[in-house]
Formats: sequence, C-alpha cells, structure tokens
Amino acid sequence: MIPNELIEKDVIAKADGYQNIEKPEQPTDQTHTPNHENHSADGDRSEIFMQLLGKLTDHDAFYFGAYKVCDLPKIYIDEGFDFYWNTEQAVASGKYLVEEHHGHKQIVKSSNGMKPEIDLSITNFVLFQWFAIIIGAFIFKAAFSKYKKNPDKAPKGFQNAIESLILYVRDEVVRPNIPSRKTADGLLPYFLSLFFFILIMNLTGLIPGAHTATGAIPVTASLAITAFLVINITAMRVSGVGAWFHHLLGGAPWWLAFIMIPIEIIGLLVKPFALTIRLFANMTAGHVILLSLLGVLFFFNSVALSPAITAFSLFIYALELLVAFIQAYLFTILTAIFVGLAIGHHDDHEQAHAH
Repeated sequence: MIPNELIEKDVIAKADGYQNIEKPEQPTDQTHTPNHENHSADGDRSEIFMQLLGKLTDHDAFYFGAYKVCDLPKIYIDEGFDFYWNTEQAVASGKYLVEEHHGHKQIVKSSNGMKPEIDLSITNFVLFQWFAIIIGAFIFKAAFSKYKKNPDKAPKGFQNAIESLILYVRDEVVRPNIPSRKTADGLLPYFLSLFFFILIMNLTGLIPGAHTATGAIPVTASLAITAFLVINITAMRVSGVGAWFHHLLGGAPWWLAFIMIPIEIIGLLVKPFALTIRLFANMTAGHVILLSLLGVLFFFNSVALSPAITAFSLFIYALELLVAFIQAYLFTILTAIFVGLAIGHHDDHEQAHAH
C-alpha cells in the first residue's frame, strides 16, 4: 500500500506542473469581432431582399414607396362596431394594442392578444383601388364632355385614344365571344369597367413609389368572384335556369349525372380561380424581378453593377408596361368567353342585322 502522504504530495506536484505549463493564448474579444461583424453584415445584406419584397405587401397606412404618408382609418367588428381614425385612437381606447409579429406590426385585442373577428380597415391597396376608380371616372368624364360638345366632329388626341379602346373592347372582345348581340351590348358597361379598372390599377402600380393593387390575391379574387356571378347569372337569365342546370350534364345522358355534375361544378370553380392566379402572378412577377435587381445592387454594394442592372431594369419595366395592357385584355376576354360558353348556342334575330 502506498502511504496517503505520498499520494497527496504527488497530486500537488502534478498540479503545480500543470500550472507552470504555458497555455495557448485564448482569443480575445478583438479576434472575434471581425468574424462577428462579417456575420452581422451578411445577415443585414441577406435581409435586404426581404425588406424590399416586403414593400409589395399590403399596409394598414398610406405608403408611397418606403415613406408613410398618413395613417388610415381602422374599422373592426368585434363585440360591437369600432371605428378609429388612426392606430393611436385604437390603442388609446384600451381595447386594442399594437403587437410586432415577424417584423410586422399588427393590432390585436388587449384582452386576449387575438386579432379582431372582422377587420374592415382601409388598407394601402384599397386606397389605390379608389385612386383607379377616380382616375377612370375622370377619363370617361373628359372623353364624354368632348364628345357631347362636338358630337359630329371626328375625335382626336385623348378622346380618340379612349374611344379606340372602347370600340376595340366592344368589337373585338365582347361581341365576337357572346352569341347574343343584345346580351353583349347589355354587358358592355361591365366589360368596359372591368377592362379600364384593371388597366388603370396596373398602370398606377408602375409609377415609382406607387403600389399595384392587382398584385394582391384579395383584389384579383374579388374581380374573379364578380366575373363568376356575371357569367352564371347571365346564363340563367338568357338561357333559363333549367337550361343552366341541364348544362351541368355537359351533353351526357342523365344517368351519367353523378359523374358529370361534379366535374362541371369543379370546372365552374376553376375558371374564377384561374382568373385570380393569372392576374395576381403576372402583375407580381415583374415587381419581384425589379426589386430583386435593386436588392442585388445593395447586396454587393458595388457601383460597377449599376449600368447592367439599370439597363436590365429598364427592359423589365418596359415589359411590365406591355403586361399591364395584356393582363387587362386577357381578364376581360376570358370573362367574355366564359359568358359565351355558359350561354351556349343562342338564337338572336338581331345578329342577322349585325355588320
């Protein structure tokens, strides 16, 4: 047995020896700082794209570009009707508070932290829809005033451009696709409003700092739901309710109804869904590309890339201008085609006199 005193001396000697060994120099805070700064800089640069793309989303205030112009009214239905002119009034009431969630501020109930049951607040996209309505009303009012002053005079300039678009929608979009001339002319105000409303929203979104309302699913879905109602109500009114239900058979025998009716109903629902996604995707894609190009410039922080990015951005911008007209045209003509298909073959004696 080894005496305990010798074991204790040996342990102490080894401990002294370990203490005398030079330990490798530990990195100081200064050696970590550059790496930390690099990671922080990379994180900041990677967030540039998300910050830029976030400008495409809707806001609860009026934003022009990255600048907040003013707050917008807040309208909630939650255990009563609540109306506030701005966020400050909503918070001051004590019923609501502002909560930040994933970098976005939202108003929730102070009692349980949940969102209001129904939120009817005016948003940035709603405001730009109002702008489109006001601009459209002004355009038609100006064209009508010139025509009223000189009804026998050939249109020119601005009046000629508007009348050319109106005649194009009537003669190339609505009448050729709807078999009944009476129905086509009766629906012409709807199709003109649809075409110009979408076109003005698309063009307004191309103004630097403005927002494209058609780049939001709720907006395009509302337009598609309206088109769905127009299509089916027109078919019932022109062909009759019985013919509309018979159309669900798709021309098949009645004993195949259990197969054909679900397929036809799915087809009815797919049409507005396709209209919704097509308009939303095409109007959002161009803005995503433009903002991504701008993000590349900030990401690399290099002036040398600016000529190439500027040239390509101008090309995309010109392409978006073309897409703005194409998408308004496509939404309108597809709606007219769907109305014609829903009506089917319809004998209209007025067509014999058409020219």
